[in-house]
Formats: sequence, C-alpha cells, structure tokens
Amino acid sequence: MPASATRFTHAIVRRPAASAIHNLRSVDRGAPDIDGLCREHAAYVDMLTRLGLTVDVLPPLDAFPDSLFVEDPALVFPEGAIVLRPGAASRLGEAEHLRPALASRFDRILELTDGFADGGDVLRTPDVVHVGLSARTDETGATALAGLLAALGYRASIVRPPAGVLHLKTACSLVDDGTLLATRAMADAHLFPGLDVIVIPDGEEPAANLLRVNDVVMVAAGFPRTAEMLARRGHDVRALALDEVMKLDAGLSCMSLRW
Repeated sequence: MPASATRFTHAIVRRPAASAIHNLRSVDRGAPDIDGLCREHAAYVDMLTRLGLTVDVLPPLDAFPDSLFVEDPALVFPEGAIVLRPGAASRLGEAEHLRPALASRFDRILELTDGFADGGDVLRTPDVVHVGLSARTDETGATALAGLLAALGYRASIVRPPAGVLHLKTACSLVDDGTLLATRAMADAHLFPGLDVIVIPDGEEPAANLLRVNDVVMVAAGFPRTAEMLARRGHDVRALALDEVMKLDAGLSCMSLRW
C-alpha cells in the first residue's frame, strides 16, 4: 500500500526576516507587519510541534525576503531531498542556504539543474506527485523534476492549472489521502483523476491552501464556511491566523518542508 502523503514526523522552517516587507507579490495587499508576521509564524511552528513533529527552525535570511517560504526551493521525502531552482530570479540563492539543513537530515540529496520549478507547484498524493506548470515552474523544469522524482521512487504527473493560478497549491490542497480541496476553477480543470474533489465555498478561495498534518487539518482563520464544511466531513479542523502571511501570496504549506 502506498505511504500516506499526510503523515509527518519532521519539518524544517525558517523564521521571517525584516526584509519580508519587500517580498514578491502578485497582488499588492500592503506590506506585512513584521511583528505580526513573526507571531503568525511562531504559532504555526507551535502547532506543528504540538502535532508531534520535530521542527528544525532556521534563522532569518535578510538578503532573501521570501526565504521563510522554504517549500519553494526544495522538496523532501523519506527517501531524500531535491534542491529546486525557483522561477523568480530573486529566490535562486535560497537553496544554497537551505542545503546544510537538508544535508543534516538526508543522506541523499538530488539537484534540479535544468529549467525552473517551485515547490509550491508540487502536490504529493499517495500514488503520484503532481507538478503544475506556472509562471514559476516551466516545462523544462517540470520534466527534469519528474526524472528526479523517479530516482526517488515516485511517479510524476505534469499538469497545467487554470490561468491566473500563482502556484498549483494556491488553488488546491490535500485534505486526506483520497480527497482534494480546490477552487471551482481548479475542480473544473479535472487534473486529479482518482481523487474526490470538494469545492471551496464561493468567496473563500484563499482558503484553498490548507495543510493536513497527521490527524489535523490546518486552515487559515477567517474562512468559516470552509472550516465548517471540513468539520462536517469529520475532520479535526484548526484555524490559524494568517493575515500577514496572506499579504505575501502565501499560505500554510509554504512555510515548511515536511516528511
């Protein structure tokens, strides 16, 4: 039986830097309050710890405003790690700063050397790893990444999300090993055969990036209909404040590498 894609024992995170006010943003919602951002990040780390994970907390990198979003420059699996090439030029140096933390935890580290790929465009399910094409992940990078995933024993599927989606996981997330939460546009694209796709209530599309960790579904606070819908389906739902994080085009999965 394939291993669960929602059960974890370890995570790597990086504390926000003061330079996060200069973060990349596709929509300008204003600069984050750094103290508020740090409080949200600390609460996130606390939640991971309370869920039983050993969390490696890395220091902030002021030279890289987006570096708290450690999911984009690398992928991690029990079998090894893959160092990626983020599609934004300002983020290309992040991976080298992440490499020592990966080397301390993984015996096998592979490296993407062709094209570009962001971890936010990668959705793992028990049977397949979906790689979404986007402004940050190109076909060359996705194809090369599929080869690296195969070397770790994972089958990849390259998919093309609807127009306007920043990252694949901006518009969908794994609720459990057989269920996906998605925006209406993502659900209508029919990219995930074999998964039960449930649609986010209209107007709550930013809640699409939830994070299932072991027996808990973490969701962004402020989206009560999504939280209620998931709770009615029997999930243990925990809402976390993400007001400052969401100003940075980010969500729950972006802030950690989990295995």
